[in-house]
Amino acid sequence: MTISKKVWTNYINGLAKVSDTAKAKVLEYISKHDVSTDEGRKALIDYCYGISTKYGEAASAFACQMYDAVSMAEGADVEPAEPAEVASYNEVGKAVNGALKNILYAEICATSISRLVKRTGQDTTLNNAIRDVVYIAWIPSGDTCPYCLGIAAEGWQRASTKMLDGGHAEHIHGNCNCAFSIKHNKDTSYSSYQPEEYQEIFDEAEGSTKRAKMNSIRRTEYAKNREKILDQKATVYEKHKELNSSEVTEVNVD
Repeated sequence: MTISKKVWTNYINGLAKVSDTAKAKVLEYISKHDVSTDEGRKALIDYCYGISTKYGEAASAFACQMYDAVSMAEGADVEPAEPAEVASYNEVGKAVNGALKNILYAEICATSISRLVKRTGQDTTLNNAIRDVVYIAWIPSGDTCPYCLGIAAEGWQRASTKMLDGGHAEHIHGNCNCAFSIKHNKDTSYSSYQPEEYQEIFDEAEGSTKRAKMNSIRRTEYAKNREKILDQKATVYEKHKELNSSEVTEVNVD
């Protein structure tokens, strides 16, 4: 059985829309509220917690639907997928406080909340995959970073707690639309995933270790897209320069 590219694309686009909406909501809130005071910062954390919960639940629902659809198509005798827990209030507070230390705190804060939303979706897939001991792989999407390429190059493997970092999926970072895929049967494949292609990229990269090869790929990609990257950074800086003009500090969330 083959999971078509259309099915997978619809899935990751749905996840991306959820996390992108969460990011947009946070940016909009910051643009309309003063977060330079203790009260304002506390209100920002409260708002971000509400956003991460609402959209985290939506991401986990998408992940459950995909997991169950694949399981049903393969005829697997497993329980329905269970949603993962959303980010805690303390985790959201740490994300917001960490962002407030940077001049581009609005962008960083919104991206951090978006990441927590994405993480909930990927936690859902991984937790259920561990429960059912199924095969799992990391499928890159869009402008894939060297780290994600490295994970993708590992191919299909049995899901295990070794994939967890602090109890969560470890592969999630900002501006990433890559996602876990699962299969119960060894012969099932995904049209969107050819791990040998990613392995070839690593084999051809300079370096004798995986980390060295990742850094080599990162340098090559940066040199190739340097102007584009600098333009994107400049756009973000100008967009948020006025918004971030007030001095802000963190607030205790314990």
